[in-house]
Amino acid sequence: MKKLRAVIVGYGNIGQYVLDVLLTSPDFEVAGIVRRDPGNSPDEIKKYQVVKSVKELKDVDVAILCTPTRSVEEYAKECLALGINTVDSYDIHGGIVNLRSELDKTAKANNTVSIISAGWDPGTDSMVRSMLEFMAPKGVTYTNFGPGMSMGHTVAVKAIKGVKAALSMTIPLGTSIHRRMVYIEIEDGYNFKDVAAAIKTDDYFAHDETHVMQVDCVDDLKDMGHGVNMVRKGVSGTTQNQLFDFNMKINNPALTAQVLVASARATMKQKPGAYTMIEVPIIDYIYGDRDTLIKKLV
Repeated sequence: MKKLRAVIVGYGNIGQYVLDVLLTSPDFEVAGIVRRDPGNSPDEIKKYQVVKSVKELKDVDVAILCTPTRSVEEYAKECLALGINTVDSYDIHGGIVNLRSELDKTAKANNTVSIISAGWDPGTDSMVRSMLEFMAPKGVTYTNFGPGMSMGHTVAVKAIKGVKAALSMTIPLGTSIHRRMVYIEIEDGYNFKDVAAAIKTDDYFAHDETHVMQVDCVDDLKDMGHGVNMVRKGVSGTTQNQLFDFNMKINNPALTAQVLVASARATMKQKPGAYTMIEVPIIDYIYGDRDTLIKKLV
């Protein structure tokens, strides 16, 4: 069996777990790792080809983008134009339709495939919400995150001037309402009140109740655990009071990495274009013979 050659673009929290998942996936091999400073790499990746640009690698099937959300479009377009499929965990819900449209043009022009927002929310939670929607077409679904560390929000805080280190915690208040608890270390020469104000006006935080606190050491507070509870109360046909309750407690980057690799596998089975996870057949994410999977899972 010819293995799929995947490049990891970005080697932060998610990139490290993606490497772990690739090494345990029988249909993948590591084609390389892209980092801003290849010469300053941890020992565990020195046996791989570590480069500054994906252009330096050969025979790459798919790029797994482990970059900050706001740079996904740039990296995805570069890879797609090189004939390389892409997956990402873009997590700005309001920007997904536009990103899909932009990457769809590039993918179709270069005979490639992109699966976007391939994390757990958006991503696999989107698939669960879709399933609940057709099981009870009339009703309301509440998605409640946490309590736990939000990687996307944490990265967004780190990008704000004056922030030395950061942790953003998501606290569920119920009925899809959340509180953001942000803990930061301040760079010398910056005023805490100014930095806190900049955080609260960032689009990641502007729509939620947000509290910013200065701490001596962010690392003392970090826990990668997270979770979600989704509840839908609705109607099937004309039958009222259908109640669905979905829960999970997870390690955030580990699950995101697993979903990204599964989506990388699925890119090889789609026609050229850009897709969200709900547009791709579930079976395409799973390793194995199709008939065997149907026999096992149906």
